[in-house]
Amino acid sequence: MSIFTMADLHLPLSANKPMDIFGNRWQDYVNKIKKNWCAIVKDDDTVIIPGDISWAISIEDADADFAFIDSLPGRKLLGKGNHDYWWGTMSKNRAYIEQRGFKSINFLFNNAYEIEDFIVCGTRGWYIDEKMQDLKTDAEYDKIVAREASRLKMSLDEAIKLRADSEKEILVFLHFPPVYGAFVCEPIIDVLKEYNIKNCYYGHIHGVYNIPRSTIYKDIKFTLISADYLNFVPMKLTIEK
Repeated sequence: MSIFTMADLHLPLSANKPMDIFGNRWQDYVNKIKKNWCAIVKDDDTVIIPGDISWAISIEDADADFAFIDSLPGRKLLGKGNHDYWWGTMSKNRAYIEQRGFKSINFLFNNAYEIEDFIVCGTRGWYIDEKMQDLKTDAEYDKIVAREASRLKMSLDEAIKLRADSEKEILVFLHFPPVYGAFVCEPIIDVLKEYNIKNCYYGHIHGVYNIPRSTIYKDIKFTLISADYLNFVPMKLTIEK
């Protein structure tokens, strides 16, 4: 069984909000996702999708997008992004999945999963710098970042429990990048360092295709996995031991 990842599907099937206005790479992107995904992902694989999954406003209106995801091969773990307005409580999300009969979908939020030789965990994260907040209402940056750091710690604590006495590496999946260019979200970095995380994956960044896929900061490898950056091909995790 393999682990794949790709963030920022931005599925428009429930909300009729296509992304091709953001550049040629987004043209016909839903069909690109389906074709590329089905070509490489098998039923016993796992795909982690950390955020910006559906444009639906409520989970009850997200049927078409969730049906599309459920129809694709593999087990899917969904994380929260800044555009996932449909995201509710975990109990509500899971009740929706059960009611609709979507059997291949689960959620990555304040929890962790053991997958083959790894433990996966994560949270949304937040903007790496207060000036980058793109919100219609005022938001207290420090409080939001502190809350996301706390949620990351909760997820990592669950990962530690799952790992027990094994040496399985813990992988972290965030929506927002903790490091991007000269900007750094120090509270998130501090948590990653506290738990000795070596590999962290993030999305959110769009329209930038000439930067390295991975960068190293404070001995942590950060890898960009937004869908358009990957040209809508889920990335298989190949981690050096």
